[in-house]
Amino acid sequence: MYLIAGLGNPTREYDKTRHNVGFSVIDVLADRYRIDVSEKKHKALCGRGVIEGQKVLLVKPQTFMNLSGESLRAAADYYKIEPQDMIVIYDDISLDPGQLRIRLKGSAGGHNGIKNIIAQLGTQEFPRIKVGVGAKPPRMDLADYVLSRFSPEEQKQMDEAFREAAEAAVSMMTDGAERAMNHYNTKKKADE
Repeated sequence: MYLIAGLGNPTREYDKTRHNVGFSVIDVLADRYRIDVSEKKHKALCGRGVIEGQKVLLVKPQTFMNLSGESLRAAADYYKIEPQDMIVIYDDISLDPGQLRIRLKGSAGGHNGIKNIIAQLGTQEFPRIKVGVGAKPPRMDLADYVLSRFSPEEQKQMDEAFREAAEAAVSMMTDGAERAMNHYNTKKKADE
C-alpha cells in the first residue's frame, strides 16, 4: 500500500492558498479515481482506494502544516507503510509557479511541514513532489505570502500543475520514481 499525502492547513480560511497545494493535488487524485477522502482518522482526512492497480491511502493532515508529521506517522504506523512507500506533495517557493520537482529524499529546505515529517519518521528518505508556487515578492513576509491565494492567471497555471502532480504521483507508483523524475523534472525546461 502507498500513502500519498498532500500537505496544507485545515479550515476554510486556508483553502486554495499557496501553502495548500498538496491538498489540491489530493483532491485531483480523489476525483479522478473516485476515492472519498472524508474519513477522520490519524489526525487527517483519509481515503482508501485503488489507483492503477495499487492500493493507496490518500491523506490530508488536519494538524496544521507545522505538525504534518504527526498525522503521517500515525497513518504509516497503523497501516505498516515504510517511508519509501510514501509520496508527500507540498509547496515550494524556490520553484516557478506550476513547476514540479520529484525527489526521493532530502532535507526540509526550510519547509516546516517537511521538517516535522523528517523528525516524526526519523528519516529524510521518503519520496516527494514539490509544486512550485513562486518566490515571495521582496519585502513581503514569507508567512503572508504562502498563506496568500493565486491570481486568476496563476490559478489556471496551478490547476494544470495539480493535474500534472497527480499524474506524477501515479507514475511514481506504476513506472517507478526514476522514470517519473526523468519525465516530470525536465518537463518545464522542455516547455519553455
